[in-house]
Amino acid sequence: MSGPERTPVLSVRDLTVLVPAGGRAVPAVRGVGFDLAPGARLGLVGESGSGKTLTALALMRMMPPGTRIAGGSVRLDGTDLLGLSAKRMCAVRGRQIAMVYQNPMSALNPVVAVGDQLVEAIRVHEPTSRSVARARAIDLLGDVGIPDPARRLAAYPYQLSGGMRQRVVIAMALACEPQVIVADEPTTALDVTTQARVMALLLQLSQARGAAVILITHDLEVAAEFCDDIQVMYAGRIVERSSAGTLFEAPRHPYAKALLESRCVLTTDLDAPIPTIPGQPPHPGEFPSGCSFAERCPRAQDVCRSVDPELTVGTGASAGREVACHFPFDPVASVASVASTVTGGNDSAGEGR
Repeated sequence: MSGPERTPVLSVRDLTVLVPAGGRAVPAVRGVGFDLAPGARLGLVGESGSGKTLTALALMRMMPPGTRIAGGSVRLDGTDLLGLSAKRMCAVRGRQIAMVYQNPMSALNPVVAVGDQLVEAIRVHEPTSRSVARARAIDLLGDVGIPDPARRLAAYPYQLSGGMRQRVVIAMALACEPQVIVADEPTTALDVTTQARVMALLLQLSQARGAAVILITHDLEVAAEFCDDIQVMYAGRIVERSSAGTLFEAPRHPYAKALLESRCVLTTDLDAPIPTIPGQPPHPGEFPSGCSFAERCPRAQDVCRSVDPELTVGTGASAGREVACHFPFDPVASVASVASTVTGGNDSAGEGR
């Protein structure tokens, strides 16, 4: 995981977000915390509804109506973003922390040329002339690999392919060279080739500019290739945190292990049933008193249904890793289990018991 010698550019502590449900406010993000060093790449993975995107929107202070942050802190370069006025937060958003949205068509104004949108993004944060901002916009489009960028300034979003629209959104996020980029499913609805190009572009820009990146994704392969560290979220909580390589080699939380084993890879035997996770994640407001994964977990025991496990740091072979589980998998035993799944072996969800 990220070395302690690097001072975090972003520190999140005990972040709690409430959403409206049934006439009351219920927690959908519960006590999330992490540190992000300059240039680091952190992945947030988990099923839909696990709280990944809501966590990102809370960092940006762009929650949906009726949603509010109930506790915690978000410090960007020492400044607590949750304590800023709306006006001051607008000055930070885009300049110091920026977001690449999941759907570029909804992120871009369909009736405004992409060049005008880029120029506006630059001039909101930098006191510069329109001609200078336009030249900067051309450079940005070139940086993200859009051919003939000067001509593309006049294009409207509908005139661009999905991959090119996503590149425009990335260019807008990079316009003021932010310290942190939050990328929410940046490859959704893109073909495989374009996905690879977009992720390669994000990696290149992160390395060249030293920007830290939070990647939210359902694609575990993308997370493995792009991220330094990965946090697995379930029911609004972080249930496992580790370096990407270690997590994929030997997941400790039963949910993380089940996610990895439910992947369909090139070597998967399609004549055999593909392992799935039974049941559905609980909705906010319906979280049980114990472990939220207990009803879907093959390792659950009585204590799991009554006591919610804390996220704790492991020792020995699990030193430096964190897991919230009463009965985590032995990391050594998990290696063989995941390797068997990747090579098309039998489901081994019960290994390590």
